Amino acid sequence: MPVLLQSPPVQLSLLAAFLYAAGALVIKRSAELGVGVWRTAFVANLLCALLFLPLLALGGEIHAGLWWQPMVTGACFVAGQWLTFIAFERGDVSVATPVLGIKILLVAVLVTAIGGERLPPRIWAAAGLATLGIALLNRRPAAGVPHDIGRTVLTAGAAATVFAVFDVLVQVWSPHWGTGRFLPLTLGCAALLSFALVPRFRAPLSAINRPAWPWLVGGALLIGLQSVIFVSTIARWGQVAVSNVAYSSRGLWSIVLVWFASRWLGGRERIEGRLLVWRLAGATLMISAVALVAA
Repeated sequence: MPVLLQSPPVQLSLLAAFLYAAGALVIKRSAELGVGVWRTAFVANLLCALLFLPLLALGGEIHAGLWWQPMVTGACFVAGQWLTFIAFERGDVSVATPVLGIKILLVAVLVTAIGGERLPPRIWAAAGLATLGIALLNRRPAAGVPHDIGRTVLTAGAAATVFAVFDVLVQVWSPHWGTGRFLPLTLGCAALLSFALVPRFRAPLSAINRPAWPWLVGGALLIGLQSVIFVSTIARWGQVAVSNVAYSSRGLWSIVLVWFASRWLGGRERIEGRLLVWRLAGATLMISAVALVAA
């Protein structure tokens, strides 16, 4: 384990996981201040596209005849981001973030299906562990305001599915373009596609309350920064399985951050008593599942 932790992909993926969990909690606070999921996704996608621009320095090739590849991949990113923010806005971050961890299972299944390989028994065992983990995360608070956990699990699971497709498309298509071209183009397409969200705004961006802006921009920057770190790590070192196992720690990071920071953030989300135990058990099972996949 000490040798593994000295690996740059593991270190960077752990950093990305922590930034993701922190960004999710900050985004959740902006949602509680009335920003709304459509405006949140729009701002986050635009800032994320800007953060990917420095990757242009890595070089690559432009393939005009394959313009649809970054467009399709960007559309997956927008859809995944939108579903993620719905889960954060209407449910608990400490539930949504661990459920997003099933992405590695879905990536493994998609890659195996595309390659025509037979799924090994450990994949099915991991799927069982992940399912049990979701069941534990789905336990409702004994009292207090319902957090619509079932919908949170559904939307976060859908987001994980779309992001799994995004990962596979990046893996399949980016080598032909080069990281310095495919990723900036993909996120640029995602930013352009995000303008389709504007008609769904409950009010213009200018109507967002001034106290909500720091939370919105701060959370969007954290989410965007972790995306750059994680995707670039996979592009640079190629250790997808190891990186995703480390990245899945965002589930536990989210629980830890909610436990320590929710009162300071002023949000309604709380994890206490037996509920905390169930959430920790569920997150641990899901991490065990993704570790089994990468074994």
